[in-house]
Amino acid sequence: MKKFISALLCAVGFSSASMIAPDAIGEEQIAGGSAAMAGRGFAGNAKTGDIEGVSVVNPARQAFDTKVVLNLNFLLGISTVSRSNVDFTKTSISMPSMNLSFPMGDFGTIGVSLWQHYASSIREDVDNEKENWYAEIEYQSSIYELVPTYAIRLPFFRAVSLGASAHFVMGSFNRNLMLGPDNSGIDSVDAWATNNTYVSDHVNGDWEIKNHSAYYTFAAQYRGRMASYFFSFTTPYTLSNTLNYNFRFSETDTLAPTRYTREIKVPAMLATGVNYRLNKRHNVMADIAWRAWDRDIENVAGSWNMAQVTKTQSDFNISIGYQRDGSDVFYESYWDRMVYRAGLWYKNWYVEDVSEIGGSIGVGFPLGRRGTMLDLAIQGGVRLTDDDRNWDESFIGIRLGLVGVGSWGKTRGQ
Repeated sequence: MKKFISALLCAVGFSSASMIAPDAIGEEQIAGGSAAMAGRGFAGNAKTGDIEGVSVVNPARQAFDTKVVLNLNFLLGISTVSRSNVDFTKTSISMPSMNLSFPMGDFGTIGVSLWQHYASSIREDVDNEKENWYAEIEYQSSIYELVPTYAIRLPFFRAVSLGASAHFVMGSFNRNLMLGPDNSGIDSVDAWATNNTYVSDHVNGDWEIKNHSAYYTFAAQYRGRMASYFFSFTTPYTLSNTLNYNFRFSETDTLAPTRYTREIKVPAMLATGVNYRLNKRHNVMADIAWRAWDRDIENVAGSWNMAQVTKTQSDFNISIGYQRDGSDVFYESYWDRMVYRAGLWYKNWYVEDVSEIGGSIGVGFPLGRRGTMLDLAIQGGVRLTDDDRNWDESFIGIRLGLVGVGSWGKTRGQ
């Protein structure tokens, strides 16, 4: 059995974008996962502008938008995990977020975002023909949030805006662990009896919020002539994951399935940030977000003496970034109309003894006269752990974002 479990651990390494906490809630996408945010180190939730759009951390920001913004984001990630001088590499493609915001003048701005908050994706087979054993592991888990937002500037103090958003959680969890026959401890005359026997532990279920339809974020923003600030509070909530456990032999004989609901208490989050503007087009920014996890997360676990919980710690993210805005004059040179970005971040994961350090650079390519932008960001970093149960990871990613800008409800001359 130890040989089989070792095979499973090796199998995870071949395919996981992150091997950390697949039995908990997986890897968290920072700050909504947009290409523009990634290019400046996931900083800049306080930055305002015509093409900033929805921020899941700071819904108050969109009150300062003057144009309709549609933002689509894609991520190509390559990660290498290592432990005990063993390395594995995996490539993955995902769509972390998409959002739309619509300004309504003095009536504020509405928006909506679809955000992949947490994800875990693993799939690999391990086959040893010599010793006649086989192992397969598969995780597919995504926690998406549909986030409608509303923000409005105060009528007599236009430098201040208030915003709120509701986070409707949806998603699914699937895990399949399969072990083939192991004849190494069986007398050769009896080995035939195990040749066609496979044991699998299959688990599936859905994600939702316990006793509520959504959780909420409230934010306030101040936009000054040189500096902008925001503060936001996100309410605590409890994730409910109703799971169906099926233990099978060779896919033909299934034991009586069991049903169980695990609950994960996600604490409140506080976030704040500043954007300071220099010489009109140069922006220096910093963001901080913090959550105080005080309860361990119940794992899917199930069989083969797997760990029952993932130990937690205070979860915080500190990011700093720089952005040089492009000229909005269409007759300027193309190089001058491009947007340039760079940033760094440090993240304490919700998983005990796991931290992440990363950096990024980014460029925005203007498309046409209206302000449509193609954003490209290259990010990289490492995830470090002091826990022997987790793997050290290095990662590099390419994010691509398409930002469409319009002036719906206005005539062509406006």
